[in-house]
Amino acid sequence: MNKLDNCETDQYQEKGLNNFSKISWLRLNLFNLAAGPCIGLTLCLLMSAFKGQWIGTKGLIYQMLFSTVIAFCIVNTIFISQKVLKLTKGSGWLFLIVYYLSSIIGMLIAIEMIYLIKALLFNQEYHFLHLEDARFSLVVVVIVCTVIHVYTSQKKIMNAKLREKNINMLQLSQMKTQAELATLQSKINPHFLYNSLNAIASLIHEDPDKAERMTIQLSKLFRYSINQNQESLVTVQEEMEIVSTYLDIERVRFGDRIDFVIAVDNELSADKIPRFLIQPLVENALKHGLKNVADHGLLRIEIQKAAKITISIIDNGIPFPDELETGYGLQSTYEKLQLLYNDDYEVQILNQPIKQIKIIIPFTHG
Repeated sequence: MNKLDNCETDQYQEKGLNNFSKISWLRLNLFNLAAGPCIGLTLCLLMSAFKGQWIGTKGLIYQMLFSTVIAFCIVNTIFISQKVLKLTKGSGWLFLIVYYLSSIIGMLIAIEMIYLIKALLFNQEYHFLHLEDARFSLVVVVIVCTVIHVYTSQKKIMNAKLREKNINMLQLSQMKTQAELATLQSKINPHFLYNSLNAIASLIHEDPDKAERMTIQLSKLFRYSINQNQESLVTVQEEMEIVSTYLDIERVRFGDRIDFVIAVDNELSADKIPRFLIQPLVENALKHGLKNVADHGLLRIEIQKAAKITISIIDNGIPFPDELETGYGLQSTYEKLQLLYNDDYEVQILNQPIKQIKIIIPFTHG
């Protein structure tokens, strides 16, 4: 980013802060307009109860005017002083000093404003500096400001604890998801290992060379798996390396009976998809769909870019039954997609126009 961009960014942030200050100031004064008369009415009722008689309409108007003006002056004085000195509630003793000092100054301004308004409304003579009212109001202001400060401080502490709790809950949720994915992954590898070792065992006496090649490819696949950092998502390129190694193993077993085809959109190489997502579905296609195909079998893997990433595992074997049982491979696919994407994915099991399992997931760039 160049100097001009930095300057524009600073101006934008400053403008945003100014707008935020204007909104905060407006909210404060709207609150004053509502709270001031309520406080005045409360004071009027307390004074009437203390005196044992109603202080009158004029006294009511005076108390409501007094509370509104004093609240307006105090709050705005505090707000302006904090903005001028750029203080926050985390500024310690300096904040408290400015907070109480601003409250007292606001109170003194408010008292003089009230007497000035009263003199204008009732055609009375105005005298500057009303110390008796200031002494009484000082006690009230200090008490009220202390209550407000304690309340806002406690609220801030509670909000911080709540945010910390939410963060901890989120971290625990993420750890749980990672643990579930790791457990799911640990199921896939032994399952695949079991099938591959059975295939190797069947080839040892019939074709030792094939058994050896298959063992080497199996070792390569597991070495690749062990050397990775067990991330839940890998790039399309990395996932296809896993699938290609797996298919090399199966080519040894099936020979020319099945034609394996991989078609991947090059633009998706760096995009991420779930790790070991495709291999269980390819294994299912070979184990169930193509198990009785003597020749001209086809297994095609497509990963295409559309509105989302579309992964298709296509074969020309036995069609899916109307009531398909979700065996291990398909069940693990559903569980993995649900853990990683919640409900933002789609799995389609189709026999027409071609037999395929289609998975649609959102883009996740590397």
